[in-house]
Amino acid sequence: MAGSRLEKFGTVFTRVRDLMRAGVMKEGDRPLWYDVYVAFPPKKEPLYQKPISSFGKVADKVPDILYKEDNIRAKFYEVYGNGPRVLDLTKTSFVSTSQKFVEKYQELENRGALGEEELFEETGKALLAEGIVLRRRGVPMVVPQGSEGSVELESRDPVLEMKLTDMLAEQQQQQQQQQEVLQSEPQAEGAKEEYTRQNRTEKNMP
Repeated sequence: MAGSRLEKFGTVFTRVRDLMRAGVMKEGDRPLWYDVYVAFPPKKEPLYQKPISSFGKVADKVPDILYKEDNIRAKFYEVYGNGPRVLDLTKTSFVSTSQKFVEKYQELENRGALGEEELFEETGKALLAEGIVLRRRGVPMVVPQGSEGSVELESRDPVLEMKLTDMLAEQQQQQQQQQEVLQSEPQAEGAKEEYTRQNRTEKNMP
């Protein structure tokens, strides 16, 4: 046997050596470094040694990297979810709703002294004035129509709107076909009865 191939048992040199001894690898197929290793072996054989911890488990000292805007973004996702639009990674210039919220939040924060809760609410109102409607989780979104100075809301997704329009048109077409079938069935039944009545009358005639 060539021995175990696990890196924790033996070294690369001993595994190649055992492969050649077992006949799995030919002498001519040995790697170039093999002869160098034989001619100049290392002073200390590179064996795997399990680290010994005399003080128990070593604590991870790597701190979490958090920025100030991460707290704002986390609260945004907690309150509003992913926002009215999905992330479009195909556009390099695309700015997500959460990023717009963070930028507007920081802008209002630099203007005056407001509490976190008030600043969060004012940021939502400022985005609403710009035409971005944010819907809280569990609350249906109501959009006023017919108001003066209305703008195209960012929450509208043209692809989704197109799919909904196609689905509605297809559903209406199916309903119309069903109505036509239901209307044609009584007419066909009446024509069949009239045809049967005429045949009986012709047979009874002398």
